[in-house]
Amino acid sequence: MDAFKQITAFVAAATRGSLSAAARTEAVTPAIIGRRIDALEARLGVRLLLRTTRRLSLTFEGQAFLEDCQRILNDLANAEAAVSLGGIRIGGHLKVSAPAGFGRRHVAPLVAAFMNENPEVTVTLDLTDRLVDLLNEGVDCAVRIGEMADSSLVSSKLGEMRRVVVASPGYLARHGVPLTPDALAGHNCLSLGQQRGWALRATPAGEVVNFKVGGRFDCNDGAVLHEWALEGAGLAWRSLWEVAADLAAGRLVSVLDDYAAPPMGIQAVFPQRRQLPLRVRAFIDVLKATYGDPGYWGW
Repeated sequence: MDAFKQITAFVAAATRGSLSAAARTEAVTPAIIGRRIDALEARLGVRLLLRTTRRLSLTFEGQAFLEDCQRILNDLANAEAAVSLGGIRIGGHLKVSAPAGFGRRHVAPLVAAFMNENPEVTVTLDLTDRLVDLLNEGVDCAVRIGEMADSSLVSSKLGEMRRVVVASPGYLARHGVPLTPDALAGHNCLSLGQQRGWALRATPAGEVVNFKVGGRFDCNDGAVLHEWALEGAGLAWRSLWEVAADLAAGRLVSVLDDYAAPPMGIQAVFPQRRQLPLRVRAFIDVLKATYGDPGYWGW
C-alpha cells in the first residue's frame, strides 16, 4: 500500500507540476506528497524529480519511470472498469491447433461458442495430424490425445478418451463376435496405414499388449476406416469420440470391451510461459469443463 501511494504521489506531482496541485488531487497536504516522493526515491536509489521553490522537473530516470507508472495505473483503471461494468472482457488473437478429425467434431464447435461469448477475440484454428511446433508456429494452445512426449511444453489434462474395437451388426452376424484379442487373427481388421497392432489387454485384468492385426484394407485416414466399418467391411479400432453416436444408434457394436486399454488423456499443451494470456486460460477452461464431463462423451 505504501509503495502504491508513493507511485500515485509521484505521478500526480509530475503530471500537475507541483506538490500543492498533487496534494489537492490526493486530498492530503503538500508535505505528505513530498514525504512519499522522498521515500520512493530512497527506495529506488535514484532521483526522479528536481524540486525548487517554484517548479518541479523530471530527471531522465524520472521521465522513463513516469511513462511506466502511467501505463500501469491506466491498466489498473481499465481492469477495475471492466469488473464494475459486469465482468472482465477478453480480447486479442488466439491460435489453436488440434488433430484434424477430433478438431472438426470437438474443438471447432467450442471455438465458435467461445468467440460468440467473447466478441473481441479472433481465432486461428489449425486442424492437422502432424505434430506442430508451438513456439516456431506461434501456437498458443494445442489439443493432443495421448502421452506427452515433449518435456519443454506445459500440459493441462482436459479429460480422458477410450478406444474401442467396433464392427457393424451385419459383419458380426456373418463372421462372428471375437471373444478374446487372439481371435482378431481370424477377422478382417481395418488398420490405419502402417499400423498393424491394436493396444488391448492380454486378459481382462492383464497388461496392455500390442496385438498384430491384418486384413484386406488399410488406409491412412481414420474417417475412411470408420465408413468401411459402418458398411460392414470389417473390425476397426477407433476412438470413442468418433464412434459414440454410431454405438448409441446401433449402427456399430463394440467388442472386446473387457480387454480395452486404459483411457488416454486429452491434453491442452502450450509453450512454457510464466503467465498465460487471459484468452488462452479462458479457452482452456472451456475445454476442461467440456471434456471433463463424462456425459459429454456418452460414457
